[in-house]
Amino acid sequence: MSTDVFVIAAAMIPFGKHRSSSYVGLAVPPLIDAMKGAGIEKSDVDAVYVGHSYGGMMTGQRICKEIGLGTVPTVNVDNACSSGATAIHEATTAIAEGLIDVAVVIGVEKLTQFGGGALPLSPEDREVKQGIIMPAVYAMRATRYLHDFEATSEDLALVSVKARRHGALNPFAQFRTEVTLDEVLNSRAVADPLTLLMCCPTGDGAAVVILVSERARHKLGATSAMRVAASVLHSGHVEEGFRDMTKPEITYDSARDAYAEAGIEPKDLDMIECHDAFSIAELVYYEALGLAEHGHAVDLLRDGRTTFGGDVVVNPSGGLLAKGHPVGASGVAQAAEAFWQLTGEAGARQIENARWALTHVTGGGTAGLDHGACTIHIFEAA
Repeated sequence: MSTDVFVIAAAMIPFGKHRSSSYVGLAVPPLIDAMKGAGIEKSDVDAVYVGHSYGGMMTGQRICKEIGLGTVPTVNVDNACSSGATAIHEATTAIAEGLIDVAVVIGVEKLTQFGGGALPLSPEDREVKQGIIMPAVYAMRATRYLHDFEATSEDLALVSVKARRHGALNPFAQFRTEVTLDEVLNSRAVADPLTLLMCCPTGDGAAVVILVSERARHKLGATSAMRVAASVLHSGHVEEGFRDMTKPEITYDSARDAYAEAGIEPKDLDMIECHDAFSIAELVYYEALGLAEHGHAVDLLRDGRTTFGGDVVVNPSGGLLAKGHPVGASGVAQAAEAFWQLTGEAGARQIENARWALTHVTGGGTAGLDHGACTIHIFEAA
């Protein structure tokens, strides 16, 4: 990037079922909190980027008008689960290229509008027409992984146990109680081998981060900050026929490019917020992000190397499994967690001396694609 970009404030609301709230009602409180935290006025904002998937037309404008934030470009971003992270990528690119100095990024979603169950996918997709839903896709990934490698259903459950243990420390998490291995294994079956507690919950939420150029950071006197060391967005490529579901190539490729841009290696990371929509996802992403060789993710998990006190803390927020997954908000919430960790503001879940953080989110179930989008950010304490 030609100009350094910094995150100088973050805010969010607790994820959960906010049935009486609108998209505007969800997003306005963290928007106000983040702007106050950054010490910026409405007149300081050069652009607003809003990630959401189901909010309808002009969601961003409807939010901004409630606080009188107008005239500046407001861009609505829909990239499925990667919407919020893509909004951060767009803001980062604009600042790095010198087009703007201050950007507000909002991620927001209200999934209770669908009444529960799996999220609706595009009715035009040929696999959706045949009845495919995301839990089934990840169940197939899990079945293949357990068949090919030395992994068991207990390992899938261990991911959820770790997520809930981390989430219990996070006041913004949808689920804040720990669970046992037996509770996960014996919870209701969703799509074999996945049980209910191996699947992320649906819910509502919003998160906001403020991004600025180095010039704006100096002008604002922002001492609490993290630098965007890498911002990578990939779209999937079409590959018909056989595909190795245990090796998500879009994440492998995005991670390779992100590490190269940041100039670091996986071993340098102190924390990762990854897209653990289902427990099997965390295992395959250990490998895709370079933490383990293909087929050996369970070794990290069993040895406690991806929790507090280990090599790298994966999903200190509780991840999607515990924190929740209001899809448009998730990528921004990941960046918020990274900000709090790298600035020493994470409270009971603080990682000691955290310097490097990676956030990763994928989006979309589309026939012929591994995923529709993958966004990875690497942040450095500033």
